[in-house]
Amino acid sequence: MSGVTLAVAPGSGPDKTTTPTSSLEAKPFQSNTPNQQPNAPTGIIGSLRVIELQLVAFIMVFSISGLVPLLDLIFPAFASAYIIALSRFAFPSYTNVRSHSIEIFRGSRLFRVYVILGTTIGLFLPLAYVLGGFARGDDHAVRSATPHLFLLSFQILTENIISGLSLFSPPVRALVPLLYTVRRIFVILDWMQDVWINKTLKVNASLKDFTWYWFGRSLAVANLVYFSINLLFFLIPRFLPRAFERYFNERDEIQRKISEDRHQTSVNTSQSSDKKSN
Repeated sequence: MSGVTLAVAPGSGPDKTTTPTSSLEAKPFQSNTPNQQPNAPTGIIGSLRVIELQLVAFIMVFSISGLVPLLDLIFPAFASAYIIALSRFAFPSYTNVRSHSIEIFRGSRLFRVYVILGTTIGLFLPLAYVLGGFARGDDHAVRSATPHLFLLSFQILTENIISGLSLFSPPVRALVPLLYTVRRIFVILDWMQDVWINKTLKVNASLKDFTWYWFGRSLAVANLVYFSINLLFFLIPRFLPRAFERYFNERDEIQRKISEDRHQTSVNTSQSSDKKSN
């Protein structure tokens, strides 16, 4: 969700083109050939793991619940169409290798702690908040946090799917968390307004109600802080540049090989003509 699937891709080999950094390291792209990944999935359906099927279930429930605004329902379709267009016209992939995962940024232990923290703050706690809202009959809490969960579920699912497809180049993969994070920050701002301005606590509220009230407020603030830091200090300055660096290195290498092949072919043709003339 912070580019987590693309950043700390499981099963990827060591990166040979970049050196790992010490803290928040963007996941360098490392492709694995079919011989290295004999059990690699052969399509989108094969790449769906249990967590992804759960995300699909969440998305379906959120979609039909009527709790997600129309704009947020439409956004994943727009983002998916834009990502496909970029992969086709702006940043086509230069590799035909089908890999289980392509690592964009290699993460240190500190980075993995950062990822786990983001997963807890962004996914698990909001999900608990929504389920708790259902149990308590707090429709306000459910309606406030559901749009964020819907978009985050779609983001993680999209990251997981495209991480196993060679159709998508590094810049396109990196833009997925960037697009969704920007949109979700606006959604979280609405969540903040709901729990800090629109929702009030009764004068004679019980300790449980008081705790629940401040849990919702604190969770909204924590999400805003985490994903703002993630966007401004990781995705934009580190993750995205690393993706473009990898992409242009691949492009230059392929163009150099094509040029060398053409030169070699020209030399061979010239030598063949000389032999015939002699």
